Amino acid sequence: MELESMGLENPMGEDTGTTESSCGAASIVSVGDVNTEPFEGMVFESVEAAKMFYDEYAKRVGFVTRIVSSRRSERDGSIISRQLACNKEGFNLNSQRVGRVQIRKRESKREGCMAMILVKREKPGKWVVTKLLRDHNHPLAVSPMKGHPTTDEKDRKIQELSDELHRTNQQLAACRDQLHMYMKYIEEHTNHLSKTVDLVVQNIRELESEEQELSHQRLDPSI
Repeated sequence: MELESMGLENPMGEDTGTTESSCGAASIVSVGDVNTEPFEGMVFESVEAAKMFYDEYAKRVGFVTRIVSSRRSERDGSIISRQLACNKEGFNLNSQRVGRVQIRKRESKREGCMAMILVKREKPGKWVVTKLLRDHNHPLAVSPMKGHPTTDEKDRKIQELSDELHRTNQQLAACRDQLHMYMKYIEEHTNHLSKTVDLVVQNIRELESEEQELSHQRLDPSI
């Protein structure tokens, strides 16, 4: 549960909305820089951008984050700092006793992990990492990032593509055989048609020759 507290006590009575940092003119980190390692002095344009970056970093390394606390300005109630940590930060009791009745709680996932990041607002549009603890006191379970397939997934995809290519080649070979068969049929049919045409032409010529002979006979009875 996020802890929201009004600005902590300031001996000078001033608003704690800004804090000094030695980061100087450090460039603002883009949320898309997923391969960047967090470091003290890192600058973000907003507290949301810092959380998105830390969430992506946690996903890549192998843990889950949660908001531990947020600090608000006494002047306008806006957030001026936020602490993010591993979700195994702190401890929980597994059970508690109320009178004579023992109430069992669900199994705790807290292991007292100290890994955390603290970002503070220096000015609008500039949030600086002022504290960073990297080490975890528990094993990290790295899960594949979205869009980054594992070796097994790559091998399975390659096998699927190879099978698809094999099926396509088989279909192509079958189409090639059918095409050759059609071409052979067309060739045979063309040859047959050509012979038929030649025979028809020859018959026509023979008929024309016979008609000419009959015509000559009619004109010359002595023939």
